[in-house]
Amino acid sequence: MKKFMLLFVVFSFFTVANMEAAAYKGQRVYAKNCVSCHGKQKFIASKTQAQWGVTLQNKGENLAMLHLKSQKAKESWKYFKSKKYTKKVRHLKDFLVEYAKDSGKVPACN
Repeated sequence: MKKFMLLFVVFSFFTVANMEAAAYKGQRVYAKNCVSCHGKQKFIASKTQAQWGVTLQNKGENLAMLHLKSQKAKESWKYFKSKKYTKKVRHLKDFLVEYAKDSGKVPACN
């Protein structure tokens, strides 16, 4: 019984640790997929934390629809339709909210 409990605790720890969003992971997502069109810091600081929260609610559906409706963003359509986007959008949200214009923080996107 003790072995079962220990195994359960270890499994739970790793499951919960992987579920949480992380700003540093979101920074990597932004640098890899967004910088080429939106630039580095100026775009991130163009919205408040609440505005980024609304834009990225519902697992990023609003952000994806903004891009999918725009002909200017045609190059990004494949990315926003992919599982890669839906899998990593929570990290992107955490990053954008953490470095929004009303957060007082400045990201280093390199």
